[in-house]
Amino acid sequence: MKYRVTDINMLDHICLKYYGRTDVVPQVLAANPRLAQMGAVLPAGVVINLPNIAAPKAEKEVRLWD
Repeated sequence: MKYRVTDINMLDHICLKYYGRTDVVPQVLAANPRLAQMGAVLPAGVVINLPNIAAPKAEKEVRLWD
């Protein structure tokens, strides 16, 4: 998916908005190597490729006192 920055924004905020989490920032940077050169704050108008990233698998909850 392509995402166009509409306001001055940060990549972690965009990832949180689109993916619901920020741990995907390295994968988004890998898909968009030029973003790292722009610094932390992205200017309006920049187009970002947001790759398909699988949702994290839910870990099985361990209860000590069943």
